[in-house]
Amino acid sequence: MERKSLADAVSSLTSGRLRYAVTELSTLPRAGVVVEDRYSRVFTLERVHPAQVADGLAELQVRWTYRFLAPAFAWAETEPLATARIGLDDPLVTPGGRPEPATAEVRAWALSQGLPVADRGRLRPEVLRAWHEARGG
Repeated sequence: MERKSLADAVSSLTSGRLRYAVTELSTLPRAGVVVEDRYSRVFTLERVHPAQVADGLAELQVRWTYRFLAPAFAWAETEPLATARIGLDDPLVTPGGRPEPATAEVRAWALSQGLPVADRGRLRPEVLRAWHEARGG
């Protein structure tokens, strides 16, 4: 974990040192950069153009985030303790073991059963409950 004050982050960003630090961090299985200040303080800087800092941070984020997220996702997907903490073995499967239905599928079923259902948006809980009960759940 690389921790920086806002002044140090700005200095590292404008000099190019932060790019090298992030490159080194990308070789680790899990890493990150923490700037110990609010993002809104970037726009109060006086000795450097705030837009330059905001653009530089955005560029680093776009360029390097996937390198941190991909290993974190792979770890979370394969680590039994992580899936146990989350409480689901498969996030696409409901606790009952069945995949969640598509909203369009439930909406079409509800219309065929004569249940009142909106053309768009979230389905009412009673409609979902009726669909599950009709399916034996």
